[in-house]
Amino acid sequence: MKRVMIFGGSGSGKSTLARRVGEITGLPVIHIDPMYYRAGWAPRSKDETRALVLAATAKEAWVFDGNHHSTFEARIARADHAIFLDLPTWLRVWRVMARWWRYRGQTRPDMAANCPERLSLYFVIYWVGGYYWRTRPKDAGLMQALPPHIAAAHLKSRGAVAAFLNELQPKAETARD
Repeated sequence: MKRVMIFGGSGSGKSTLARRVGEITGLPVIHIDPMYYRAGWAPRSKDETRALVLAATAKEAWVFDGNHHSTFEARIARADHAIFLDLPTWLRVWRVMARWWRYRGQTRPDMAANCPERLSLYFVIYWVGGYYWRTRPKDAGLMQALPPHIAAAHLKSRGAVAAFLNELQPKAETARD
């Protein structure tokens, strides 16, 4: 395990899982959100975001969290593991609300500087709620079309995520010995 790609809907736990996988394996963690935004929620251009993503994926080892479909093929070409977090909408809404409450007025560790956590009804309805019918079919299709050399994990519940991490722990420990 050298290059791990984690994707899924908003609130599915991509950043949290990336941090945990990084802690267990010692791999560096790359979050995509700071590649979309500069300080103060200033959006980057598509070309700049793409260049940042491609530069990050060129590195020798990583755990890369985030969706960016225009760079999916380039990232998957370098990945050896892909994890699709396919959790229920109700859970993702709950997590987004809890994340907002925890970080309200502060910047999350996986965001660009000076991007305090924010929440809007539009975000909850369009990005969190709408993911299931708007983007999930594309993510599921990408998961089905992975090259055979990529170890794939399609995680559909909190229990499946916990089992994945428990399975990963002993492998990482024996790899370091």
